[in-house]
Amino acid sequence: QILPAESGPCGRPEIIQDFIVENPYSRSGTPLDAVNGIVVHYVANAGSTAEENRNYFENLKDTHETKASSNFVVGIEGEIVQCVPTWEVAYASNRRNIDTVSIECCHPDDTGKFTDATYQSVVELCAWLCMKFDLNSDDVIRHYDVTGKECPKYFVDHEDAWENFRQDVKETLARQQNY
Repeated sequence: QILPAESGPCGRPEIIQDFIVENPYSRSGTPLDAVNGIVVHYVANAGSTAEENRNYFENLKDTHETKASSNFVVGIEGEIVQCVPTWEVAYASNRRNIDTVSIECCHPDDTGKFTDATYQSVVELCAWLCMKFDLNSDDVIRHYDVTGKECPKYFVDHEDAWENFRQDVKETLARQQNY
């Protein structure tokens, strides 16, 4: 199912809902306690697509390889695929799984830097989620901020780029709130 973008400059971005099947390895169906943050990740699989990453999470029900998932995956061309509803736990942010929404981001190379299309979609998605859950840009964090893991790599390697990203989320959210 495709949720079309909401009208206006800062509404909900277009989202492709392709929920993974409930299973103990990637979608438990457990409700979130609350949404107190948004965690940004990178897929660490250069050149892979949003759909390939979504399917990886889906296939964990069969492979039992690990427990992993994300609420959203943003592709290299900016497409947004929702894998797990925002009211359910996704297995992405360790101890913060119970109170955060996670966004995995595709990237074209090993630097982990997002394409312009990915970057713009993630900014818009974060701003919309902040609006939806009454959060602000300070509530948007990196996986690194939870666990110390080098994720998302480019934003860990380049603190200035992370601060610019959060500023872009803040400005987009301000436009949204004033719309």
